Amino acid sequence: MLQAFTASLLLITISELGDKTFFIAVILSMKHNHRTVFSSVLAALAAMTVLSVLLGKAVSLLPKLYTHYGAIALFVIFGMKLIIDALRMPANSTEEVVKEAEEAVEDQGHPVNAKFLGKFLRRYPELGIWVQAFIMTFLAEWGDRTQISTIALAAANDPLFVTLGAILGHAICTLIAVIGGRLVAGRISERLITGIGGVLFLIFGATAYWQGV
Repeated sequence: MLQAFTASLLLITISELGDKTFFIAVILSMKHNHRTVFSSVLAALAAMTVLSVLLGKAVSLLPKLYTHYGAIALFVIFGMKLIIDALRMPANSTEEVVKEAEEAVEDQGHPVNAKFLGKFLRRYPELGIWVQAFIMTFLAEWGDRTQISTIALAAANDPLFVTLGAILGHAICTLIAVIGGRLVAGRISERLITGIGGVLFLIFGATAYWQGV
């Protein structure tokens, strides 16, 4: 149980720092109320965590042998991929992630989205901002490496403690982004964070292997 909590906490915290959703929170917090941004971004990440854990739980219904070695293979493959990606990343890779986050925020100003949320924005500005931030974060997180890692962890470990660890990790990163995002954004190296994440994936894959089914 403690291992599941620690693994999800470490993986999510390291993976989310400098991620696209991290910079979305940074950009939004520069324009809107910090509490509104924090609650909406964290709610989206928590919803994605619960969904990922449920998917992992569904996978765990397969024979234990398959899920065990499947999770190990996933950790190793993702770990190697992240390390290779880190080695190939240019020095300005963080700027590219920031640009993607800015584009995601700008896309919410598209006429279709503006019309969809028009009533919220006009009658309840704070609620409109909350909904926009939630949608942006949820869509940006879909298919992200943190979602895949959460599914893998939930398939092989206690889903409750995976959920708690992941949500706490998301909360820590979101708090950093909202409160001190402008200060730390320029100091975050996407290349370094990606490399550390890759090493963590390999470590947890090796740990799962040595523990056995």
